[in-house]
Amino acid sequence: MSVWDDLVGQERVSAQLGAAARDADALVTAAGTDTPPPEASKKMTHAWLFTGPPGAGRNQAARAFAAALQCVSPDRALGGAPGCGFCDGCHTTLIGTHADITSVAAVGTQILADDMRDTVRKSFTSPANGRWQVILVEDAERLNEKSANAVLKAVEEPAPRTVWLLCAPSIEDVLPTIRSRCRHLNLSTPSVEAVADLLVRREGVEPAAAMAAARATQGHVDRARRLATDPAARERRAAVLKLPLRVEDIGGCLKAAQELVDAAAEDAKQLAEEMDGKETEELKAALGAAQGGRMPRGTAGVMKDLEDKQKRRRTRTQRDSLDLALTDLTGFYRDVLALQLGSRVALSNADAEDALERLARGGSPESTLRRIEAIAACRDALDRNVAPLLAVEAMTMALRAG
Repeated sequence: MSVWDDLVGQERVSAQLGAAARDADALVTAAGTDTPPPEASKKMTHAWLFTGPPGAGRNQAARAFAAALQCVSPDRALGGAPGCGFCDGCHTTLIGTHADITSVAAVGTQILADDMRDTVRKSFTSPANGRWQVILVEDAERLNEKSANAVLKAVEEPAPRTVWLLCAPSIEDVLPTIRSRCRHLNLSTPSVEAVADLLVRREGVEPAAAMAAARATQGHVDRARRLATDPAARERRAAVLKLPLRVEDIGGCLKAAQELVDAAAEDAKQLAEEMDGKETEELKAALGAAQGGRMPRGTAGVMKDLEDKQKRRRTRTQRDSLDLALTDLTGFYRDVLALQLGSRVALSNADAEDALERLARGGSPESTLRRIEAIAACRDALDRNVAPLLAVEAMTMALRAG
């Protein structure tokens, strides 16, 4: 199993990254011998920008490339391609424990300069025990002005053995000064059939269930995997798809909005319970606090920083959960519109066909489009930090009005 196997429907991108990894391997190998280094190749560069729609696998592609850069398989000396998926370099990169792979993701709605300071500093150091120093920025679109400027300075003059991998939904989401210094790779949404095949091969999902999950998520690999393997995810989605039938009166609108926000808050709470306690205990141990004892002097600021980080993460988790529900709602009304227009497009929510047909008969294509626009307006409001309950209540009232 190579590192490229999880890149569903991205054969072109895999080929480009594989060629770059081979050139990178040749450069590092030559540097460790008396052999003159090969001529500079156009296939390898110090900064890459991965773009593509949600679910296309931007982060997976970047991490697979990072694994190929760190591959230490002995087969490379026999002509094998880097990225075997089994060696120590590949394995530790894929599970996130490689010492020379640094991942940065937005804890809240932005990647702050404080979050990037140590990472930028590390990017100017040589690899500790790997072949390359790799910096993976998973949410490059969330860099604010200060953190983006810090990344720009590092990308302009990188260390010889440092590679930056930036991931964003589109090239327009990244500062022009940064993207002009990166090689751009655009990933496409994989087909429903390709995602279903992955679920069958990797997760052991029954073919019918795999196809239903892939179709419901419209080729979003991570969501399809979660929907196919997690009963709780299926229950949450089923509850969301019942919402259009519950907004027939004002009381129903307000109740549905409250339940949607409460469900997102519960998701954030569960994640916090899983991660916050562990992080806090690990930090206390690192600072020298005895088990159950008082914290050493001068550590209050460090603990406060951790609490602020955890609070930002809870806020983002709640908004991400809401965004997932809004995505499901958009897909539902898209199916309603397809029925109203007599389209032959396959329904994403075939398991809710009765509700789809009921709404299709009870409204017009124009009213369905207005409802889809109301969902988009709710997402925009959440991006502008409008209180979640207010944004969702306004949406459910608009869904009722049609």
